[in-house]
Amino acid sequence: MATVFAGPGAARHLADFGADVIKVEAPGGDGVRRMGWFPPDDPDSYTWKLLNRNKRCISLDLKADADIAVMHRIVDGADVLVENLRPGALERLGFGPAVLHERNPRLVLLRISGFGQAGPYASKAGFATMAEAMSGFAAMNGEPDGAPLLPPIALTDEVAALAGAFAVMVALRHRDATGLGQVIDVNLLESMLQMMSALPSAAHHLGYDQPRLGSGIPYTVPRGTFQCSDGKWVAVSTSAESVAARVLELVGVGDDARFTSFAGRSQHRDELNAIVTAWIAQRTSGEVIEAFEAANAAIAPVYSMTELLRDPHVVERDIVPVVDGVAQQRAVARLSASPADIRHVGKRFNADNDTIRQSPWPPKFRF
Repeated sequence: MATVFAGPGAARHLADFGADVIKVEAPGGDGVRRMGWFPPDDPDSYTWKLLNRNKRCISLDLKADADIAVMHRIVDGADVLVENLRPGALERLGFGPAVLHERNPRLVLLRISGFGQAGPYASKAGFATMAEAMSGFAAMNGEPDGAPLLPPIALTDEVAALAGAFAVMVALRHRDATGLGQVIDVNLLESMLQMMSALPSAAHHLGYDQPRLGSGIPYTVPRGTFQCSDGKWVAVSTSAESVAARVLELVGVGDDARFTSFAGRSQHRDELNAIVTAWIAQRTSGEVIEAFEAANAAIAPVYSMTELLRDPHVVERDIVPVVDGVAQQRAVARLSASPADIRHVGKRFNADNDTIRQSPWPPKFRF
């Protein structure tokens, strides 16, 4: 019972590893079907085909008695229910946790929202944009003299989807030990905050707010994107002391006392970045990458998505396989004994309506 990205994303991760997931849509269909980019002569977007792959699909009107009964039958036999309605909406539909757990005490209920199930902002509309703005991400993202920047992808939703799938598996482990399900409260703001490392600690104890540094990080210098003489860009990182020493030696300042420690490099950020920028700008991208790799230093080309798809490593590992004529990224992890499988892309609207309504439930497969 989830729409857009975070809730369906969490269920997709579970479906990739074999869960029998039923995607319940409102009678008009999930709006993601009409969002993003489309195959030729196909009403369902590539976004839909990714987010809802490996799932069965049914449309239910939860204001109609007959469909309410179908929904109750499904949830009564389910291990997990995923929903991302505004807090309180599930209760108003008659599917609140108390009702569901009375009927199915083993049920794990994953609730994804913008700000959590309680608190002053619980009832606010919560999209990823709000979390990216409030979490501190936008404030420190961008060039020093530029505006705060939001990510150009649904970053927070994808993070919350992973958090939700992880929490479901933890709750199922608990359920298997105790026989009891529980309610999981995952929200976008707190999911995004998990990406902030120790910045909340630094702010609380030191009053420190990280400034916008472009592609830089306060404690890793040099780190960023640099343009080569052929116009192509590369990304460089020196997050380990040993790697930093090799990069400094490569660009000719290995014996410069200003740069021999993390603190020194951070203090002299502008000077060191200027040296690295000039060194890279005098060489082609091929020459730069070859020199860095010969020095066992960390570097990568800055790819567009189409360039990534042609990379030999991506091709050899089949990182973006084609299933049902649609290229999609693989599951989030590769397991040696119980690997994931993309069985099919997101289905047509109401594709499994008749079989779900008529077949015995629950299915033979259970978590």
